[in-house]
Amino acid sequence: MNARRLRASLRGWGGVGAMALACVTALILALMLPDSARGSGGAGVGGPGLALGTQARDEDCTDPQDRSLSPSGADGATIDAIKNRKDRRLIVGVDQNSYHWGYRDPNNPKAGGDLEGFDIDLVHAIAKNILGDENAVQFRAIPTSQRIPALQQGKVDMVVRTMTITCERLRQVTFSAPYFKTGQQVLAPANSGITGYDKSLAGKRICSAASSTAYDRLKSDRDHHKLAPSAVVLPPVPNQLDCLVRLQLGEADAVVTDGALAASQAAQDPTVKLEGGTFTTEYYGVAMNLGAKDLVRRVNQVLADYRKDGWRQSYDKWLAPTLGADSPSQNPPPAVYGRTT
Repeated sequence: MNARRLRASLRGWGGVGAMALACVTALILALMLPDSARGSGGAGVGGPGLALGTQARDEDCTDPQDRSLSPSGADGATIDAIKNRKDRRLIVGVDQNSYHWGYRDPNNPKAGGDLEGFDIDLVHAIAKNILGDENAVQFRAIPTSQRIPALQQGKVDMVVRTMTITCERLRQVTFSAPYFKTGQQVLAPANSGITGYDKSLAGKRICSAASSTAYDRLKSDRDHHKLAPSAVVLPPVPNQLDCLVRLQLGEADAVVTDGALAASQAAQDPTVKLEGGTFTTEYYGVAMNLGAKDLVRRVNQVLADYRKDGWRQSYDKWLAPTLGADSPSQNPPPAVYGRTT
C-alpha cells in the first residue's frame, strides 16, 4: 500500500491508530473477563447455580431466524437473578470498535467516551424494560471469536454484537427474533480491480474474522471449489476491524464481512469501497444462554415494541448515512416465532 493511501486512511474518527488501539483494548478487556460467575452481580446468569440447558441438533434447520420463542413480559428465574444482583445491572457483551454499531467516538465530547451506536441503542432499550433504567448496563467488550464462549461461561447475560443467527450457533446458544437483515459483501481498495465475490478474487488474500459467518462461508466455498482456486483465505483475525487494518497496511487484498459492517468501514476509510452486492442473506439476533428462556421471551417482547418505536430512529441516526435510506436493510425484519419450548 502506498503512502498516500496510508495517510488517507488515517483520517476520520481517529484513524488506524485509534482503531488498532481499540482492537487491542477490546482483546485485553476480553482477557480480563472473570473465569466463572461470582456473587454481587459480577457475572452472567449462566454461571454456577443456573442450568444452561441443552438443545438437540435439528437436521431440518433451514430458517434459523424463525426459531425463537414467542414474546412475553413475564419475569422468570434468569430475570430474577439479574434483578437480585447487588448493583442491578444487565451484563452485555458488545463491540467497541464497529463504527456506528458499537464504538467510542473520540471526536464527540458530548458522548464522554461512552459506547454508542445501533447495537448500543438496543441494549439501552432492553435494560430500560427489564430494570427500569436504560443505563443499568455493564458493557463488556468481547472479540468476535469470544461471543459464544462468553455466554457459555456465564460472563455475560447476552451478546448484542452484530451476531448472525445460524443453525450451528443455535446448538450452542439461543437467539431472539431477528432485529436486522444483512448479507456478506466484499470490501477492497478502490483501485484493486476486485469487482465482488467472483473470479476477480483470484490470487487475492482475503481476510475475515474468527468464528464469523464470513470465515465459515470462505472455508466452505474453498473446500467445495466455489472460490477462485488461487484465492488465499487468510487465517482469521479476532475482530472484524483487524481486517480493515490489514487491508490498510497491505497485508490483505480484500475483506469479506457483513455488508452493514463493510459500509461503516468504508465510511471510515475513503480509500476502500464495497464491491459487488451481498451474496448471502443473514439476520442479526440477540444471543443468550440456552436455558434463559424467560430472558429470550422478554427480549422478544422488547423487540416487538422496539420495531414500532425506536428501531427506525436508531437506523436513521447511525446507519442511514452509510447504508442509505433505500437500503434493503432499512426496515426491521419480521419476527416469526417457531420455537415452543
